[in-house]
Amino acid sequence: MSLDYTKAQKVIHWLMAIIIMLDLNVAQKFGGDMELWDRLESRSDHATAGMIVTFLFILRIILRYFNGAPELPTTMPRWQIYSAKLGHYSLYVLMAGLIITGISMASFASDPIVVFGMDLSFAKHNQSYFHLIRGAHEFCTNAIILLIIIHISAALYHHFFAKDDTTLNMVKFWQTKQ
Repeated sequence: MSLDYTKAQKVIHWLMAIIIMLDLNVAQKFGGDMELWDRLESRSDHATAGMIVTFLFILRIILRYFNGAPELPTTMPRWQIYSAKLGHYSLYVLMAGLIITGISMASFASDPIVVFGMDLSFAKHNQSYFHLIRGAHEFCTNAIILLIIIHISAALYHHFFAKDDTTLNMVKFWQTKQ
């Protein structure tokens, strides 16, 4: 374990957070009535954000493997340490689930989904598979929203109530490893 996250880990964390929050706003439009052109444009925007997050996610996992993460405070109760680790690994699993189901869903979509000039619809359109995978994608989305709320709440708790360096480890860009 390291004493702090690297600058690259912090930048990737915050870029992913911003893109995911923006992408959740794009995705929430899908449940309502939309013109076809708007639906296709929103799908493309959603898929583009998803591909950027995919790249950042892979990079994040690689950096976490090589650089680790800071130790949690020794004053932290065991249940909080366990919850923090479970929460972070659950976020990673759900992000991977969103990526896999998103790409799979795009491959079975009835209309082409073009991202960076590539059509992601590489399989034959299948409405049954599309809806089955969509259900899994929506489950992962709702679960990750819940974990994001818990993650933010825990960060605020550590900063304002526990008054430890847990939250500062991810926001102090001026004191970190390269």
